[in-house]
Amino acid sequence: MDIRVEQGCPQCGAAVVLSETDHLLVCPFCGSRNYLQANGPSRYVLPMAGGVSSNGLLLAPYLRFKGTIYLVTDQGIDHRVIDTTQAANPVPGLPPSLGLRPQAMELRRIDPETGNRYLPQSIGANAILEKAAAVGNLVTPGGEGFHHRAYIGENLSYIYLPLVARDHGLYDGVTDSRLADLAELAGHPLQGRRHDEAWRVRFLATLCPQCGAGLQGEGDCQVMTCANCQTAWSFGAEGLSRVDWWLQPGDSTIPLYLPFWKVTAHIPALSIYSFADFVERTNQPFLPRPSWRERAMSLWIPAVKLRPKIFLQAARQATLGQWRIKPLAGRVLPQLFPVTLAASEARQAVKLVLAAATASPKRIYPFLPQVRLTGVMIQLVYLPCVDKSHDWVQPDTGITIGKNILRFGRSL
Repeated sequence: MDIRVEQGCPQCGAAVVLSETDHLLVCPFCGSRNYLQANGPSRYVLPMAGGVSSNGLLLAPYLRFKGTIYLVTDQGIDHRVIDTTQAANPVPGLPPSLGLRPQAMELRRIDPETGNRYLPQSIGANAILEKAAAVGNLVTPGGEGFHHRAYIGENLSYIYLPLVARDHGLYDGVTDSRLADLAELAGHPLQGRRHDEAWRVRFLATLCPQCGAGLQGEGDCQVMTCANCQTAWSFGAEGLSRVDWWLQPGDSTIPLYLPFWKVTAHIPALSIYSFADFVERTNQPFLPRPSWRERAMSLWIPAVKLRPKIFLQAARQATLGQWRIKPLAGRVLPQLFPVTLAASEARQAVKLVLAAATASPKRIYPFLPQVRLTGVMIQLVYLPCVDKSHDWVQPDTGITIGKNILRFGRSL
């Protein structure tokens, strides 16, 4: 389940409710469109019980992980969609998890003007990710038969629990329940730290860096397009970066174009430098064509969030059927489906696609820890899909994705 966050419009000040996956703030009152840029994970605070003011409080950090964890072992590829919160400070009495409160309540971004103090994060993010994997009953790295683990499409954020000290005790500001006696907390400093300016969210106008026209995109998109100069731009730490994008031609009746990240690279650990090398190394049930010796190896990753099994199936089919795809320069069309998976996430999925595409796991799985990409080039390619009742079908590669599955993926 997604969490909802109240965010003030930087133009008119109106309160706008966003999803945690939204990167764009589109104000329904003044019509302004702004890209939300943050350094590191977003930070939110739970509301106080009874609508009491949340100024001047002590806030305890919880790290929230929501995403898909994939595991490659001798037994195959396992995966879980995980949504969990874990306490990031070991103060006695704190609930180990926030449970369903983040989904059930409307959160707010932390505000430096409130004068709140923040308990420091003393438990590392890696340790909390290990706990997230344990929640899904996935074995830990180093275990027998383990080859690779990846976190794909994850949302990491900090959610702060307000604490109140009164009557010689420490209370949960949301439920008003007593957590611990102050005497028990003598060895745990509770003064907290001030708001760090690096946590502040910045608002950037969604104007094309090349021509100045307004960019197009939905709230949860990772890439915006400019219909004026036919360019595409992704969000990054330094602002907007131009995307090299392409589109597989389709006729005027095509109702949907689905985006894929095309990751072209050499894989020295597996001696894969061409598409023919890939076909031979993964022991595919067909012979490589002579022209494939000259065709650079590319792995095709869905640029949208999908259920794990469908995500791997689509990546495998697109990768194996890439020789049928001959895209042209991208052009803005109303049928383009939003890119909801960043290029950095696609790169992390490369080992998973290698594992999912092979017909002989023993020839690929043991080498996954040594796989490193060289000569990497990433492009965005839109593939046309046809409407087949309950499914979208990509005719060049045979990829089939249920309409409900594609819709549900936007809430992952």
